Amino acid sequence: MFQDLALCENLDVVANLFLGHEVSPWSLDEVAMEVRAWTLLKELAARIPSVREPIASLSGGQRQTVAIARSLLLDPKIIMLDEPTAALGVAQTAEVLNLIERVRARGLGVIIISHNMEDVRAVADRIVVLRLGRNNGVFSPDASNHELVASITGATENAVSRRIERKSDVSTMGGSTA
Repeated sequence: MFQDLALCENLDVVANLFLGHEVSPWSLDEVAMEVRAWTLLKELAARIPSVREPIASLSGGQRQTVAIARSLLLDPKIIMLDEPTAALGVAQTAEVLNLIERVRARGLGVIIISHNMEDVRAVADRIVVLRLGRNNGVFSPDASNHELVASITGATENAVSRRIERKSDVSTMGGSTA
């Protein structure tokens, strides 16, 4: 799934879900497509007010839900999400992360490409850092920020890693920082 979602804002949810994958190539079976759309969205516990609502009237989280649902129409084994929470607020991010959990519960593999480690940690079984086209480490979601930053940046001594180190040193001593 692309970062920009590739949705047509002037079309409704059903049209966006089936765009290019209409049930019948010779005539549109609007009823079958609407039933399939409702079924899929209910399986995902999506909060879409109506499948006949234009995409332009939906929130960012709801649009993300439609894009994820569209990727599930062809019964994939794995879905790949590029920055699924990038431009979302807190509530919408939570909605998308919950949706990712529900997709995983369906037995699908989910690959998330993200710069937001907190979002990744919330739903990941493991974190793989790719740097310059190579695997630069495999981590559990409870890996320290220091380890992750070092793997992402390729440097163990930088301002971010030193700041993280100072914070962890202060917290283990029971002090506070100003």
